[in-house]
Amino acid sequence: MKHDGIRIIARKDDRGVRLYNRTGHDLSQRYPLIAEAMARLPSCTIDGEAIVCDENGVPSFDLLYSRRRDERAFLYAFDLIELNGEDRRREPLTDRKAELKRLVAELGIGVLANQSIDGDECDGATVFAYACGRGLEGIVSKRKDSRYVAGRSPYWLTMKNPASEAARRSAAIFEDVVG
Repeated sequence: MKHDGIRIIARKDDRGVRLYNRTGHDLSQRYPLIAEAMARLPSCTIDGEAIVCDENGVPSFDLLYSRRRDERAFLYAFDLIELNGEDRRREPLTDRKAELKRLVAELGIGVLANQSIDGDECDGATVFAYACGRGLEGIVSKRKDSRYVAGRSPYWLTMKNPASEAARRSAAIFEDVVG
């Protein structure tokens, strides 16, 4: 599932916990639930999306962006970059996700493993319809054997829900620029 939030690299080491956005700004103080959960982990680096949900349990970028619920933001973790000083980026996605799920299983609400669905179990069109039906931003399809690549990856395909809050926001921005 693709959730409408802020991309975060969460790092725990002997110096503490740091949460960075795409531009490198430290957001560790802004998201206390995520920082507290990360503090209970061994040394690791996790890639994920900081999320705040609305009253219906749907991720809301507007609530996140407006900072009205920073204390409730949690991290949907979708990749494990490093664990105990060992770089995991070259390992297959399936191995990284299995280790990530095990790692965060007992943490509770601060950091959750993002749900993934094996393509052998369910086709992409069905998963996309499910995401759209729940008002989510969309889905990201990834090759099971892919390594971790920072930024855009040729191994990942994103499909966005045209009716999502994210799509409406993008359309409004486009109208402001073009209009």
